[in-house]
Amino acid sequence: MNQDVSFPYDISFPDFKPSEAVSVDVEKYLKKLERLYDRIVSCHVAVRAPHKHHKNHIYHVHIRLKIPGEDIVVNREPEKNYSHADMHVAIRDAFNALHKQLRERVKQMRSHHHGEDE
Repeated sequence: MNQDVSFPYDISFPDFKPSEAVSVDVEKYLKKLERLYDRIVSCHVAVRAPHKHHKNHIYHVHIRLKIPGEDIVVNREPEKNYSHADMHVAIRDAFNALHKQLRERVKQMRSHHHGEDE
């Protein structure tokens, strides 16, 4: 199940039991984040299906990525986004948003370091 992600992480599914493939998908996204930035401290991913009384779940994905000095949080609760009835789409969209935020943060850090006198 481990995709050789070098930082500590946990994946929780409070409302249901996922297939092994879902955890493997999440680990692939974590590995992609690690390739972008190798100083990730930890990551917590929670995937929820909060409305059990509905026939089709709309999945909510919450990710907290710790990097030195800050946390980057993505909280996807797309009540009106019916594509998020597909758990894989909801997870992909959340990680795409996180990847974009991390990429921007890495760019800021690099431009800040290049601007300093050494």
